[in-house]
Amino acid sequence: MERPGGAVAIDGLYASHRLSLVRLAHLLVDDVATAEDVVQSAFFGLWRNQVSLRSPEAAVGYLRKAVVNQSRSALRRRRTARLHLTSAEPDMSEPAEASLVRAEEHREVLALVDALPRRQREVLILRYWSGLTEAMIAETLGISRGTVKSQASRALARLHAKIGEL
Repeated sequence: MERPGGAVAIDGLYASHRLSLVRLAHLLVDDVATAEDVVQSAFFGLWRNQVSLRSPEAAVGYLRKAVVNQSRSALRRRRTARLHLTSAEPDMSEPAEASLVRAEEHREVLALVDALPRRQREVLILRYWSGLTEAMIAETLGISRGTVKSQASRALARLHAKIGEL
C-alpha cells in the first residue's frame, strides 16, 4: 500500500495484515500475547525504516520477515529465561482463550509441528498457514528455494511418520 509520494500507508497495512501476521507469530511462538508484541514491533520497525524500503510494495515482505525474525528472538529470550529461572515455575496451564484459537482436533498435529526443527517448522507454517510461495518463503527466511523445498519435504516426511505412529 502506498501513499502519494511513495510513502508507505502503514495504517492500511495494519488494518489488512495485522491478523494474519499475529496468526503467523502465534504459530511460531505459541503465545498470543507474545505474538501481538512481535507484530507491534514489526510495524514499529516498518514505520521507523520505511524510507529505506526499496519500494512501498516491499512493505508486506518486510513485515513478514520481521515477524519471523522477532519470533525467533522471542523464543531465544524465553529459552534463556527458563535456563536462568531459579525458583519453581507456577502452573503455566494454557489460558482459556487460547483453547478457542486451536480446535481440539488440531492439537495433536500442532504438537507434532511444534516438535519439528525450527527451520522445518517455519517453512511449513509459511507455506501452509500463510500460503506463501517457495520464492516468498525463501526471501522471508533468507534461504534458497531449494532449501525451502528440501526442508518442506523433510518436515512432511517426519510428520507422516509421526502421525503413522499415533
